[in-house]
Amino acid sequence: MVFTIMHRRDAAGKTFLADLEIESERAMPRPSSPLLSPDIIGAAGLELARAGEPFGVNAIARRLGVRPSSLYNHVDGMDGIIEVMRGRLVDDYRVEPRGRSWDRFLRDLLAAQRRMSADHPQLVPLLVGKTVTHPGVIAAYDDLATVLVDGGFPEDDVLSVIAVVDAFAIGFGLDLASPDEVWEPGGDTRTLGRLLTAAERGTARADRTFELGVGLLLDSLRARLDR
Repeated sequence: MVFTIMHRRDAAGKTFLADLEIESERAMPRPSSPLLSPDIIGAAGLELARAGEPFGVNAIARRLGVRPSSLYNHVDGMDGIIEVMRGRLVDDYRVEPRGRSWDRFLRDLLAAQRRMSADHPQLVPLLVGKTVTHPGVIAAYDDLATVLVDGGFPEDDVLSVIAVVDAFAIGFGLDLASPDEVWEPGGDTRTLGRLLTAAERGTARADRTFELGVGLLLDSLRARLDR
């Protein structure tokens, strides 16, 4: 704070000491570069990925208007960036149990993860190649493990079931992101060509595949519980 003594004159021309006035300091100038955080870095990486642009350290730094070295104060290189991107994705597509039965929860979770993989197919190889450490993602997996244990699955089966769910979700997502014409025989076939003539295409085909696959998976898991 800045204290200023004000001198004034009265009607007779005499000088007197006025009340003290307190002037606030001028506001500190805002930093010329944006504040950084892991979440901001992850969001920038996702924006670039969704736009089909490179999303490495240099690209994200340019996007945020900072030096590449600044990012390393908040994330551990590219591995750290991938992990905060994973955290953002899981937060965007999160499904919480909220009292659902294990099979209802799995169906809803698979639908959300399928959509996530379909929306970001270029990220799938990077995500599956990194150890999961993000607290939000760990919490989501903990939800799944808890739902399965509470649903009656043996604890020594739960991690395998989680891996199966992940594999199904990624596969369904890549299938949803595939072209409308998945197969295009260049010549005569014994059976495939005839089936393709009458088959659904695009999203309708992918949705039918998803419903069939989820049904088979859930039926198999129910049967395992009943053994």
